[in-house]
Amino acid sequence: MAHDETTSRRNIGLMGATMVGVGAIVGGGVLALAGTAFATAGPAALVAFALNGVIAFITARSFAGMSSAFPQSGGSYNFAKMVLSVRAAFAVGWVVWFASIVAGVLYALGFAVYAVIIIREIYAELGRDVPYWLNARIVVVLLASAATVLYSMNLLRKSGGGGNLETIGKVVIFVLFILFGLWALAFAEPADSKPTEFFFHGAPGLFEAMGFTFIALQGFDLIAAVGGEVKEPKRNIPRAMYLSLGIALLIYLPLLTVVMTAGVGDGESIVGMAEAEPDAVVAVAAKHILGKPGFWMIAIAALLSMLSALQANLFAASRIARAMARDRTLPWSVGAVSAKRGTPVGGVVASTGLLLVILLVIPDVASAGAAASLIFLVTFALVHWTNLLAQRRGAIERKTLSLVPPVIGGLLCLALALFQGVAVPSAGLITLVWMAVGVGIYFTLFSRRAEAVDAADVARNPLRSQARGENPLVLLPIANPASAAGLVSVAHALTPPRIGRVLLLFVVRRPDGGGAEAELKNVQEVIGQTLGASFKSELYPEALTTVAADPWAEIGRVARTRDCQSLLMGMSKLTETEHGGHLESLMSSVDSDVVVLRAKPDWHVEKAKRILVPVGGKSTQDELRARLLGSLSRTAEREVIFMRVVGLSVPDPEAARIEEELERVAMGEAPGFGKVRIIRSDNAIGEVISQTEDADLTIIGVQRMGKRKKHFGRFAMQVVQETTQAVMLISRRG
Repeated sequence: MAHDETTSRRNIGLMGATMVGVGAIVGGGVLALAGTAFATAGPAALVAFALNGVIAFITARSFAGMSSAFPQSGGSYNFAKMVLSVRAAFAVGWVVWFASIVAGVLYALGFAVYAVIIIREIYAELGRDVPYWLNARIVVVLLASAATVLYSMNLLRKSGGGGNLETIGKVVIFVLFILFGLWALAFAEPADSKPTEFFFHGAPGLFEAMGFTFIALQGFDLIAAVGGEVKEPKRNIPRAMYLSLGIALLIYLPLLTVVMTAGVGDGESIVGMAEAEPDAVVAVAAKHILGKPGFWMIAIAALLSMLSALQANLFAASRIARAMARDRTLPWSVGAVSAKRGTPVGGVVASTGLLLVILLVIPDVASAGAAASLIFLVTFALVHWTNLLAQRRGAIERKTLSLVPPVIGGLLCLALALFQGVAVPSAGLITLVWMAVGVGIYFTLFSRRAEAVDAADVARNPLRSQARGENPLVLLPIANPASAAGLVSVAHALTPPRIGRVLLLFVVRRPDGGGAEAELKNVQEVIGQTLGASFKSELYPEALTTVAADPWAEIGRVARTRDCQSLLMGMSKLTETEHGGHLESLMSSVDSDVVVLRAKPDWHVEKAKRILVPVGGKSTQDELRARLLGSLSRTAEREVIFMRVVGLSVPDPEAARIEEELERVAMGEAPGFGKVRIIRSDNAIGEVISQTEDADLTIIGVQRMGKRKKHFGRFAMQVVQETTQAVMLISRRG
């Protein structure tokens, strides 16, 4: 089986990263959509591309800042995962993955359209009639599918982006065409073309052209999508983004100028040319300037442009898919990586398969471009938003006026996306349908495991808690100062450094008569001993003292009013008659995660080097358990054993499937330090009790069943009472 990589192999330098951007941006979009832009806005299409360039540079600034702070593969999905919730991250990743695939559809169709145009031209050169079947849509679909399969196979063989020869070739051809066009403007006799009003359809036409053609400048974001494979990412990713955008605009603006001036034939207008040949207006202009050699020049450039852009988008889509599968927001198999080549086999296959399906659904190049532009505009607005949040929360460096660009860029992207959704309803409909499918799939298949893996990763990486604006509070009631130091160490292990807080609660029982002085003196001693032991261990919790008639009810009240993320309770003994009923009532009354530690008074979290986690079927405690294990692994090296008892009557294939699933659980919740143990027995409780004696700590999930039902079942209570080692009972908030 291909191994899973938590970190990517960094093998792409500045040139390679720039080529990913240039390959995706230059050529394909302008050749496929220039005709649509001229037909919609007239000569003002030049302004549309220029304004899109401004938006793109502002957006690249946010991408560069986020990529420098979080240089992993996944692009917009990775940024959302760092700053927003896992559910929001899935939504962003789902849309961005789709956008890259739809962009791939655009370029695959563009390649096929130009291939058909070239075949027609060859038939014309030979003086033969064009076959009737060449005009059928199935021919375009088959050619697009063939190119897609060919380049996906190339991505399976190479770990780099590839396509550099195509990228260099098309740039050279575009530069030559621009030079020939400028020469024609300066020295050739001008054509008697029809004058066209610059803003042909006014502001609405300009904005519509911007919406259609924004995809022509998309591609710099793909550098962030493969950020985990870029060398020196903090330096190379921003430079590659700005370089690729600069190269694109230095080609696009002169190219469009030449097309709408020197490229317009006698008696024609740029709008008429665009309406007649929307997919090949640049090739027609080249033919007017240089004759047949000009047509062939642009035709070859078109093929190279479409193919390199197709490869770049497939490349990025496969990396996004791998990142999502690694986080369990896509099926595990999608994250499969070739052990030999390091290529994301699962991501390439899944992305290619989806692209081929969409090829059959989207009718033409313009529809694909409109849908891709809309989706990318929405995701770019989200990147601006995540950049803004990360700066305000201190997760990335904040400079003077650094909040202004993401605000302006986000509003511009959002406004253009809304306009595009109204102007091209089919693009908005495609986006909404895909989102609806994603929501259903996520909550049906992925939510439980994805949220557990996310919780573990956040616990191991405190920067993610800071980026998400979390300020978790752990409430720790103290009654016995002898166990205080150990409990405080556990509480601090549960909180992210610098932003997490531990609140010690000392409840003074309200006296019915005399004896208040003795009670107060006792509490003061407990507080002094507890804080003294904490300071000695260099742990500095907060402290709160309250007065109440019922300490258990008071603990619940404080947990609710302080909005505590977790409630940690320490017990030296735990039976149904001793504290069990009080604990169950408390757990039913709070929204906090509850962790009950039954251990000897001198037990300390540093002693928990070997942790046993009994797992039985589907668990509602996955997220809490993952967060707990992630927190514990952050403070010291641990060995976590995920144990499952399988009945003797269970068939071997089913047992093997259970073991494989448990390995995935271990890899997600305890990557690198989790092990799996499958035991064949019909005595599950006895086996677990036996295994606890070799562990320093056993973690058991307890399900909340409601106020009138038992939380501590027979299994948990028997393990707690019969083992001599530390046991932690965990219950996720209701």
